[in-house]
Amino acid sequence: MKKTALLSMLLAFALILGYVEALIPLPFGVPGMKLGLPNLAVLITMYRFGSKEALTVNVARVFLSGFLFGNLSAVLYSFSGALVSFLVMMAIKRLPCFSITGVSVAGGTAHNCAQLVVAMLVVQTYQTIYYLPFLLISGCITGLCLGLTAGQVMKRLPAWRSDL
Repeated sequence: MKKTALLSMLLAFALILGYVEALIPLPFGVPGMKLGLPNLAVLITMYRFGSKEALTVNVARVFLSGFLFGNLSAVLYSFSGALVSFLVMMAIKRLPCFSITGVSVAGGTAHNCAQLVVAMLVVQTYQTIYYLPFLLISGCITGLCLGLTAGQVMKRLPAWRSDL
């Protein structure tokens, strides 16, 4: 029951961060560019509980956020980005040379690349590829900031037993 409660709090945290992110306008003019704040909760879940729990929080967050704050197309873009990002983060996390910050940067750039591919398929044009450099830069910057934040949060969280 304690594990369920903690995971529910992390899901609620991700939803709150998603709502806050929706309120922050980014002045860069690149469609789909976001801060990725909910990924903070996913990173914390991945490092505290494991990949299965992080995937559950991530998928639940995407669908709940999409239905609460977005629409069906938002769910499509978010789910594709979140799934690819999660798979990349899970793979990178297994390598000993990457910290939580490196995992976050890889996840941020993978998320943007996946959303760009979906956008190319939806609008049926390859001209959206011109957004790639901007999305890669933003993925690196936001991934770096979120990774550093996640690292600091992890240091300050109480030690939860992994056998919850």
